[in-house]
Amino acid sequence: MFGIIPKAMWSRWVPADAENRIPLAMNCVLLERDDPCVRGRPMRVLVETGAGAKWTDKDRAIYAFEPTHSGGIRTVLDALAEAGVGADTIDHVIVTHLHFDHAGGLTHVGGDGRATCSFPAARVHVQRQEWEDALANRSTMTRTYLPDNLQPIADRLVLHDGATSPVAGIDLHPAIGHTWGHQVVRWRDGEGTVCFPGDVMPTVHHAHPASSLAYDMLPYDTMQTKRALLEHADRGAWRLVLDHEPGECVVRRGTPG
Repeated sequence: MFGIIPKAMWSRWVPADAENRIPLAMNCVLLERDDPCVRGRPMRVLVETGAGAKWTDKDRAIYAFEPTHSGGIRTVLDALAEAGVGADTIDHVIVTHLHFDHAGGLTHVGGDGRATCSFPAARVHVQRQEWEDALANRSTMTRTYLPDNLQPIADRLVLHDGATSPVAGIDLHPAIGHTWGHQVVRWRDGEGTVCFPGDVMPTVHHAHPASSLAYDMLPYDTMQTKRALLEHADRGAWRLVLDHEPGECVVRRGTPG
């Protein structure tokens, strides 16, 4: 998780367990807008979907996914249900990229035992570059772009080429480095600008310039992307929602006003 930074240093930030694992979250964001309404309810946009539950017992042991009371894996569908939100009421899903820990929740195992779309009424927004790379499995990791996360949502896709606003008030910006097609998500609320930087800055410890993921496709570009993002955040007093931060995942940069 910390690239070239040695364990002797990063283990002071976050200790590892006996199997060399550290605690990580897969934080997602639900945005609601009263204007426009959709069928008498707020329009709903989900940012990120986590890893989902389509995992073997071996995978579950390796990653130590958070369990449910019934012994399953807690997913974004559980989190939405806890908030009283049905998966079929999500209108748009935005993912920063299509690695399994971000896109796995786009699908689940249906009654026929096959992977099926988790959000049947939603359009899924991703950069065209990311989708093409995912289909071609262009990654240093051979099992991060998984067909069961991709094929069932192919007809729900909206592919973007660069910066765009797929929904009024929500902006997507390419953020190259972790992958070629990685994007960050930005919006405003009553307190100012909020940014979801994805794996540009997955935890608070990744604010360090050299702290980046060992499996970034373009490590130097990640560092430059992160530096520019944090400069904007400092000037604008942005809040950042960190996707893998297991502690307080909303942090503020700069000083408001």
